Amino acid sequence: MKLHLSAAAPAFLLLAGVGVAAAEDIIIQPEQETVIREYVKKQPLASVKVPGVELNIGTALPDTVELREVPNVKYRYVVIDNRTVLVDPSTHKIIKIYD
Repeated sequence: MKLHLSAAAPAFLLLAGVGVAAAEDIIIQPEQETVIREYVKKQPLASVKVPGVELNIGTALPDTVELREVPNVKYRYVVIDNRTVLVDPSTHKIIKIYD
């Protein structure tokens, strides 16, 4: 019996990890994408530097980075190194990078 449990544990952890990764995927609806792109274009921000932070999806920005609101969208944005970055304000994690 012990053998079955120890063999099942890694499989369970693997499946649990897949569920967690899938839960973190954020899908932006096309309507929201349009609203975000248009708003960001009309409300340009000065680019800021954030030392020690690589711009990648899932990277958490420091709480000191000021995020700007996009009306009627739950996400916020900031311009870092001349790239507009969409951020989940509850986690401060980057969810999309616009060039």
